[in-house]
Amino acid sequence: MTSDTSLAAALAAGTVVLDGGMSNQLESAGHDLSDELWSARLLAERPEAITEAHLAYFEAGADVAITASYQATFEGFARRGIGRERAAELLALSVESAREAARRAAAKGVTRPLWVAASVGPYGAMLADGSEYRGRYGLSVDELADFHRPRLEVLASARPDVFALETVPDADEARALLRVVRGLGVPAWLSYTVEGDRTRAGQPLEEAFALAAEVDEVIAVGVNCCAPQDVDGAVRTAARVTGKPVVVYPNSGEAWDAGARAWAGRSSFTPEEVTGWRASGARLIGGCCRVGPEAIAGIAAALTP
Repeated sequence: MTSDTSLAAALAAGTVVLDGGMSNQLESAGHDLSDELWSARLLAERPEAITEAHLAYFEAGADVAITASYQATFEGFARRGIGRERAAELLALSVESAREAARRAAAKGVTRPLWVAASVGPYGAMLADGSEYRGRYGLSVDELADFHRPRLEVLASARPDVFALETVPDADEARALLRVVRGLGVPAWLSYTVEGDRTRAGQPLEEAFALAAEVDEVIAVGVNCCAPQDVDGAVRTAARVTGKPVVVYPNSGEAWDAGARAWAGRSSFTPEEVTGWRASGARLIGGCCRVGPEAIAGIAAALTP
């Protein structure tokens, strides 16, 4: 653990700041991510770039770094000719890269506790066709659990502080993920991608959040990779249904065009919104796609007592 304090204890005591989008930070540094592996490709080719991106967020005020393993899967790496042993090494490297960034932040004078969250993206992220914004893959809960189990086990062996079960579009996939995390010895947060008051697959958020209410491993429940305007209602629902701290990290407000593999529209994300989210029950707050270090610095400032 990067900090002697558990993330669960920190959430019980107050608000914790998440980082922002990994891909936009890498792209701003000049890295080409036009690839099915997305940022996970750099784990194999430029791991130092991943560490530098994490460090930028720690220096901006983030307390938690989310690893570059969102799109890192055995299946995805295999399509690039990377075998299972090397793929497992790269998954572990995603955690170590964030740890190294925390060490560098400390060496530069950052004294607050820092944590590492191992990103576990949905099945649709491996497909790299925008399926994570639809769900309903045609797979059973058992099949989804079989898909997620191997990399969750590898990530657990790398000893992150927490799993980020993130951008989950479908309650069925949440069921699979919650089944797999039991007994791995790593706490988790569960975060859906939503549209309005429903998951991307169309299930009511009240029902989707309820799945995590009695799962001891889950220390926070909420939403990410959604429009900022969808956050308020989701926070209130998650807090009411689960009684757990709420995690929120929306996109900038721009929209992802999966066909063009590009963002369109304007940013509508403002750090000042976060105080309202905190008042509604959010305790783990940051940004997702197109939210960079400057915005995270604004969030950290807005949440400072």
